Amino acid sequence: MDQSTRPERSIGLWAISLVAVVVGVVTGFGAIFFRGLIALIHNVFYFGHLSIFYDANLYTTPSPWGIGIILVPVIGGMGVVFLVSKFAPEARGHGVPEVMDAIFYQDGKIRPVVAVVKSLASALSIGTGAAVGREGPIIQIGASLGSTIGQLIRMEAWQRITLVAAGAGAGIAATFNTPIGGVMFAVELMMPEVSVRTFLPVALATGTATFVGRLFLGIRPAFEVPAKLFLVNKPSSLVALLLCALLGAVCGLASTAFIRGLHASENIFDRMHNPYLRHAIGMSAVGLMMYAFLLGSGHYHIDGVGYSTIQDILFGGMTVAPLLLGLFAGKLLATTLSLGSGSSGGIFSPSLFMGATLGGAFGAAAQMLFPLPDVTIPAFAMVGMAAMVGGGTGAAMTAVTMIFEMTRDYDIVMPMIVAVAISIGVRRMLSDENIYTIKLVARRHFIPKALHANMFLIRPAADVMDKNFLLLSQDTGFDEFLRRSGHDGAFRHIVVTDGIKIVGTLRVNTSLRHGLEGAYTGATLGDVASRAFTIAHEEDIMFGIIGRFWRRQASMIVVVRGKGVPHACDVVGVITKEHVADSVADSVRPYSGSSM
Repeated sequence: MDQSTRPERSIGLWAISLVAVVVGVVTGFGAIFFRGLIALIHNVFYFGHLSIFYDANLYTTPSPWGIGIILVPVIGGMGVVFLVSKFAPEARGHGVPEVMDAIFYQDGKIRPVVAVVKSLASALSIGTGAAVGREGPIIQIGASLGSTIGQLIRMEAWQRITLVAAGAGAGIAATFNTPIGGVMFAVELMMPEVSVRTFLPVALATGTATFVGRLFLGIRPAFEVPAKLFLVNKPSSLVALLLCALLGAVCGLASTAFIRGLHASENIFDRMHNPYLRHAIGMSAVGLMMYAFLLGSGHYHIDGVGYSTIQDILFGGMTVAPLLLGLFAGKLLATTLSLGSGSSGGIFSPSLFMGATLGGAFGAAAQMLFPLPDVTIPAFAMVGMAAMVGGGTGAAMTAVTMIFEMTRDYDIVMPMIVAVAISIGVRRMLSDENIYTIKLVARRHFIPKALHANMFLIRPAADVMDKNFLLLSQDTGFDEFLRRSGHDGAFRHIVVTDGIKIVGTLRVNTSLRHGLEGAYTGATLGDVASRAFTIAHEEDIMFGIIGRFWRRQASMIVVVRGKGVPHACDVVGVITKEHVADSVADSVRPYSGSSM
């Protein structure tokens, strides 16, 4: 049998968990390979020598090409356009929207070629200076690996989707050495369902990927920070906490500008039909900005992932507010130009950069007004990082846990929670969509803004069924039934019997009687009844019933009492698609008063 025609089947929890471990291992090695590839391309294009040794947390020394460095992003960009346009158009951009689209609209199916093309295109983008992050590509690479394995095994769609989410979470965990953050990312942004059967594979994949990454990259956090940035046990902490709340509002405005700016940039560049020309224009501007920052500050700053600048701010090496604001504006413009014109890379790292520079500038201004021990530039830079990521992505738990794991400073968590909450609130007032979903909404692909516990799914059949039904013999004439009094033009649900057997179901619009007056069909209820029905017991949970209902493509569920073989006398109610819809609507009614 051809692979594409083999039926999908459900595999057990332990089996999918084992597969998730495999996804985690492969994704972990993929993250290591991806970082090495970025380093190789960076060293070749910036310095002209072959080497995979490159520490993104240290500043890149000026290239021997001098002013020629302006052309490096352009040359790399031409290779990106070739790879993306020739082999995988979905590898363009920051990747996460495509993963979300596959989860919610394509049954978790991602083409295997995407992992290869995304690796090459993103490494080329980042290595040659595009102002993008490396987490978006590895998320898409991990998700593609999970999807590919899920398609090879031919598992059910929900299990394949779980592996896609597991691969995405594993990718971000391996990239930043943040296992909890990887799980939170998958839960908040990738998983339509959160339960033991979905959470366990995701947790195993992220944990495995983190372990593999630590074997080769070490266990140190992504950023080193001074000890005790925020002293929460002092009265002066209240002033710092209020300032963090204000910084959260500022980051909410900034993240809105990032979302709107990137979306506008993509729309403007898409009007240029030649992909090579539009990317050359965008990357030329980025190259000019890189060289301008080198002349003005001694470093390129806005190219690539920007971790060296973040690390410098966290160590207190950058304290001049105008420079920090200039870096924020420069990175914002460079990232929107890079991704808008066609680069392949993530938005998480640029968000960290913008949050650190904006938070640092805010902290520098606050130090002049409130010279207190808790008001330090590194502390506000960290809070700004979390607030910018949270505001842009809408993932509050991810933002807080990841920045904590990336810095290992527990005392900063409370101020970050305050800032992230306010940042998301401000951004939601100005933009309903986050930086991932705005791209999908433009395609009319809507993503849920919240994961509600659908109480309908755990209700027993007895609570959903309609008790107003008729139990009639299959020999009853259809014309005779229609001419009975008391119908009042209503829909009637009929369970058709043959003695004690249930043989069919029928839903009749009794207003037909007015159009059939004087007519005679000669049909019986047995002739017109549907045999596509399913049986459920009163205490059966709707989650399981719906599965049987869908697999049989049934028109009605007949609800019976007792445990034995169902007979006609045991029927206590019926459930149709309309009853299901009404019950679902009733279960979400408490949450329908708000669009948040």
